[in-house]
Order: sequence, then C-alpha cells, then structure tokens
Amino acid sequence: MRRTRSRALFAAAALAATLTVTACGGATPGGGGAESGGGSSADTSAWVLTGGGWPVIEQSFDSWNTAHPDQNIAVESFANDAFKEKIRTSVGAGQAPTLILNWTGGTLADYVDNKQVVDITAQTKDLTRVLPSVAQNGVVDGVTYAVPMNDVQPVVMYYNQALFDQVGIAVPQTYDELLAAVAKFKDAGIIPISIAGQSVWPELMWLQYLTDRIGGPQVFQNVLDGKPGAWSDPAITQALTKIKELVDAGAFGDGFASVTADQGADFALVHTGKAAMILQGSWGYATFKNDNPDFFSKSLGFTSFPTIAGGAGDPKNIVGNPANFWSVSASASADAQKVATDYIDKSVYSDDVVKAMLDAGSLPPIKDLGDKIAASPDAKYLTFAYDLVQNAPHFQLSWDQALPPQAATELLTNLSEVFLGQNNPEQFVTAMNATLQQ
Repeated sequence: MRRTRSRALFAAAALAATLTVTACGGATPGGGGAESGGGSSADTSAWVLTGGGWPVIEQSFDSWNTAHPDQNIAVESFANDAFKEKIRTSVGAGQAPTLILNWTGGTLADYVDNKQVVDITAQTKDLTRVLPSVAQNGVVDGVTYAVPMNDVQPVVMYYNQALFDQVGIAVPQTYDELLAAVAKFKDAGIIPISIAGQSVWPELMWLQYLTDRIGGPQVFQNVLDGKPGAWSDPAITQALTKIKELVDAGAFGDGFASVTADQGADFALVHTGKAAMILQGSWGYATFKNDNPDFFSKSLGFTSFPTIAGGAGDPKNIVGNPANFWSVSASASADAQKVATDYIDKSVYSDDVVKAMLDAGSLPPIKDLGDKIAASPDAKYLTFAYDLVQNAPHFQLSWDQALPPQAATELLTNLSEVFLGQNNPEQFVTAMNATLQQ
C-alpha cells in the first residue's frame, strides 16, 4: 500500500497550499456482523479521547442522542495511549466500536486492506463544508473510508513566559538558541523541555521536525515510497545526533522516561512552573486552557519549531495531523452503520459543533471561518495556527500514522531507545532499514 500512503502524505501537504482556515473512549462495540439489528441502535458505539478539545466531540454525541432518541450512540472516552492499544486489538478481533477513530495514513490503509471498514462515499457526499485537501486523507483509491471530525493539528512549541522572564532570556528561534536556553534553565533548576517519554510518540515530534529542518520533506517521502536504504539518509542520522545532544545536555530532565501524555502530565510540568517548554500538538492550547486557566491567561506562549542553520528544509514546514477521522466498522450491524453515517452526515462540523470548537480554542478544517476567528477570544492563537498551516509549503503527517502499523511500532521502539541511550543513530538506521524489506 505504499502508493496509498504516499498519496495520504501528499494530501496532508496539499492542506498547506489550499487551507483557508487552520488540534491528538468506548461502550459495547458495535459488532454482530452485517445483518440487521431489527431497528435498534443499542449496538451503535463510538470511542473518543480525553483532554484537549475532545469534550466538544463528546458534547456533540450528547446533543445527537437528545435529538435522536431512536438513534442513540453509546460513547466511552479513553486516554490516548490506552485507546491506541485497545483499538488495535478490538478492530483485529472484529469487536471494534461502530465509529472507529483513526488518523488515516498507514493505519487506514491497513483497515481497508483487511476489509475492516466500509465504503461511506455515498453517505458522506454532503459534507461540503470540509476542506477538500483535508477530506482527501480519508480517501483510498477513490473511495471514502474516513471523514475528518475535529480540528487541524499542527505541532507547535508552547512555553512558560514567566520562566523565560525569570532566567532573563528570549524564546529560542534557532536550534543554537535552543541549546543555550537548555543550559540556562538547567542551571536555574528548571526542566528546559517537558516530554512524555513513557508514551514515546511525543518524542517522534522532535525527530520529524529535526529531520525536515535538516533535509526537507523528501527524506521521509523516500521512506514512504519504500526506497531501499531510505532511513540511511544523512538528515535522519543528523537529527538523531541532535536528539542525543539534547538528551545529554539535560534538555528533557532526568525523569522524562516516566512522564506520560495521558491526563496531560507533560503539560502539567509547564503550567506548574517545573518545565519551560513543550513541543506538542495544537490540542495543547485547549489542554492548558482547561487545566490551568490562570497560567493560560498570564504566561502561556507559543511559537514555531526553531530553524537550523544550513538546513535544506523550509523553516515554514510543519508536522502533525490534518485532523482525526471517523471510519465505520465493517463488523457493525447494518442498523448501527446507518446510525453512524447519519451522525457523520448531520452532526460533524454542524454550526453548533464548529462554534463549540472555536470556543475551546480548536480550529476545524472547514471553509469561510475568517470572521469567526477574528471574533473569537482566542483569536491570537487561532490566527497563529491558521497562519502556521496556511503558510506551510509542506504539512507532514505524523510518521507513526503515515507508516503501516508494524513499521510504526518499530519506529517508536527504536526511537525510544535512542532517547534512553540504549542505542545510537547508526543502530536506529539499521533497524529501520530492515522494516523496508518486510
């Protein structure tokens, strides 16, 4: 499915060129085969995540259930890491929720290959408000298997302005300035950069940005295309070397390997004044807003990833996710599938949901939002996110989602070992090149 994954990445890149606006659960699964469930919607289910802007999505289900008592959808929320583990086993066992939350890319391609999700082209054709460049990520070989359902999610650098004022330095705009800031904060007894090392996937954001800044987007495109030895690109080795440099300098503190992303433990280090910066997805804005309103209003800052002198990548390039997506389980009953597609068609990006998303500090990928952004109390951040995506020549999908599941698992495992000092860049490259031959 390399062709499909490459197209998904291209569609994510196209978002930057065409976006006119700019955030990472379940009840009884909707199993039971394709036969009719006799008109009952009791087996219709969805799993969602916690934190960030996800309360808005949960509220959309509450509103749907109130307005459609004969088409209720049972919803359960999971922390991100727990969800990823549970959804893999549930889909594989034919016990997935009716609405399957995913990030498209390699995972969606795998679902399609194994006939675990259904064609929803006809049922979702009226979602004309969604930007085509985002919606295209849910299309495989001309067939719609997934539909975006929340906000655009570029990865940005958040920081605690009060801590920068305390140590008397400016927010770093270059990698050399970042290294200097690391030394200053470490000397002051402050963790320079919070990272959820136990969850691992936040570490990937560092590898992606560093690789892109050094070598540009073609480096990872070669991996997606299955080019032999693609992981041996010097840009990847240099990026891994810089990660080791940061770890050795104490950039992430001594206990980062025990910090989890679930329940926002990594964000808490920043808003409680224990850490100065965090590189995370745009859902972090809503997390800070919900978890510590006082810090949010007084000290939260945000900026783009630092530049690297001499790098071949455009410093306006970004990484992240175009959105999260809904797919419909092939193992759900026909009635449950109908309820799910009705919800997608009528509720996703409805006027009420869009307003609630903007109020939460999240930006949905739909058309004609300029006036609403300007009127929002979060206009500064929403405009920043809008400009970040609008001006990006390339928007790179998260590598662990762009790759097929097995390769993604190997990627996270080997990257974690680099952060922990258990292997070196050369060992990482050798291990990942082996995945291209599988």
